[in-house]
Amino acid sequence: MSSIGTNEPDPRNLEVSRRNVLQLFGFAGLGAAGIGSAVACSPSKPNASGSSGGDKPFHGAYPYELPPKGHFNLGPGVLDGIQRATSPYMDLIYPSGAMYYWSDKKWEYMMAESGTLDEKAKTYTMKLRSGLTWSDGTPVTSKDVVATFNLHWLMRQQSWTFLSDVKSTDDTTVVFTIGTPSTVLERYIMRAPILPAAVYGEWATKAETLRKAKGSLDEGEGKALNGDFQKFRPENPIVSGPFNYDHKSFTNAQMTLVKNDKGLFADKIAFSKVVLYNGETSDVTPTVMNKDVDYATHGFAVASEKTFQSSGFRILRPPVYSGPALYFNFTTHPEFADVRVRQAIAYILDRNENGTVALGDSGKPCKFMAGFSDISVPDWVSDADQKKLNAYEKDLDKATQLLTAAGWKKSGDKWLTPAGKPAAYDIKFPTEFADWNPAGTNAADQLTKFGITITKRGVNYVQQEPDVLDGKFDIAIQAWGASSHPHPYFSFVADLYRFNYVLAANTGGKGMNFPLKQTTTAGPIDLQAVVDKSAQGLDLDEQKKNVTAAALAFNELLPIIPLWERYGNNPALEGKRVAKFPADDDPILKNAPYADNFVIMGMYSGKVAPV
Repeated sequence: MSSIGTNEPDPRNLEVSRRNVLQLFGFAGLGAAGIGSAVACSPSKPNASGSSGGDKPFHGAYPYELPPKGHFNLGPGVLDGIQRATSPYMDLIYPSGAMYYWSDKKWEYMMAESGTLDEKAKTYTMKLRSGLTWSDGTPVTSKDVVATFNLHWLMRQQSWTFLSDVKSTDDTTVVFTIGTPSTVLERYIMRAPILPAAVYGEWATKAETLRKAKGSLDEGEGKALNGDFQKFRPENPIVSGPFNYDHKSFTNAQMTLVKNDKGLFADKIAFSKVVLYNGETSDVTPTVMNKDVDYATHGFAVASEKTFQSSGFRILRPPVYSGPALYFNFTTHPEFADVRVRQAIAYILDRNENGTVALGDSGKPCKFMAGFSDISVPDWVSDADQKKLNAYEKDLDKATQLLTAAGWKKSGDKWLTPAGKPAAYDIKFPTEFADWNPAGTNAADQLTKFGITITKRGVNYVQQEPDVLDGKFDIAIQAWGASSHPHPYFSFVADLYRFNYVLAANTGGKGMNFPLKQTTTAGPIDLQAVVDKSAQGLDLDEQKKNVTAAALAFNELLPIIPLWERYGNNPALEGKRVAKFPADDDPILKNAPYADNFVIMGMYSGKVAPV
């Protein structure tokens, strides 16, 4: 099957006006006339095909952790929650203000009924729908949104790169004061799951007090509050979505989300419950084979994908705008700090082979190596600057020249570092990831064949991420790019901040510890300043300059080495429990499956419905 997502509209064909920029990123207040305009606000009564019309389950799959390790502190940036923040099903439990159509560049309002930018006043106003309730019957109010964003500040979330304050002006109105105008700020506001102040209010109030006192999160009271909040373990979640956790149903194999008739658009969703099968790819594959799963977003092995197709599944291939990359530990292995070493490693690797081995048609080698999706590069980087981007096609002679210039020497068929030590490293990858596991294995084999000895260390996926954040690795496989929004800023945050000292500080680590002040052939560059500026303001041309500067620097410096760009190979079963999924040419399949998931949006609109 051909991949989806290769025909993105080119904004260079648009009139570059302030209005175009606002529309491009949602600031024009666009909302598709869909869910919000057709459905009354909750509380709602289930219709004949809802929870009172018999058992009409939807069967999905996504990893989760059982209590006590898995817990119900689902605050922003908190690890080990019962579900990961990237789980599409979180949108059915804690909905956000809106969801986004990536192709149409429009918002579908959910908990919110509108969002308005006042450029002169430097404010963004979110208006909640009236009549929304939590599962305990209490109303959802603006105080819940304020509490949510004070938690964002406490957990160093990027929204506060652009915000200076947030306050409630009445029960349904929240006013965000903008410190630094940005086209991406609306994304942070509208896609934040709204959390209940009844559960998180104590922490949010303390955070707000500290924030207004200009307290630090790096020492003293702020550091302690940040650490203590991450240990907070609420017992009974209060939710606003159309489904809630059924604690009694939890097993190691599956959990059930039961209908919450008080939840947002509960009467629009015709499924009576959502059954989620637990585990990573190796655990879920047999369940899919048995047709017990209707839809899954795991990265399935090539052989499994072919079996799914032969047994009647459709394979959906949405772009993920991300993929696996090699991360280096710059603290324990200073030899990696020489850019020539990282460039050499890029030249050693046949990334086409790596992607094909790992994911078949859905693993495409990066053409631009720019730090964000090849799909989006033409929208942001001029043709002339695209030609400056090195594709790092396999070239062992160049790799040898670069390592030699960096002071490495060959001893027999093995390389020695400038310190005279054997170039020998572990590579950590999640054992359970059926695409990252072979990607890491293949990369290790290629590097070892070249004379850099790599020992493969498959690690449980739950442990691997904390290990990288804590700096307990030599080389590791983690994600590059971002599925959270098409703006390159989000990808650069994932590439340079998430597993680096910028955000690893939340867990007391430094991650890869790559300094963001660097020198390139174009001169000195502060990558953090450039990345932050790439999202600032409402001038698209100015943003393109900073995106281009970041892309060129990333391409030269290779702080991480993207291996390939992932497209989904999502099995979708029609006719058993689900009537149909979106057609292959439906523009909604441009949505990244881990951000504004098209199946979840289809459930809310009633387009993805039971047989």
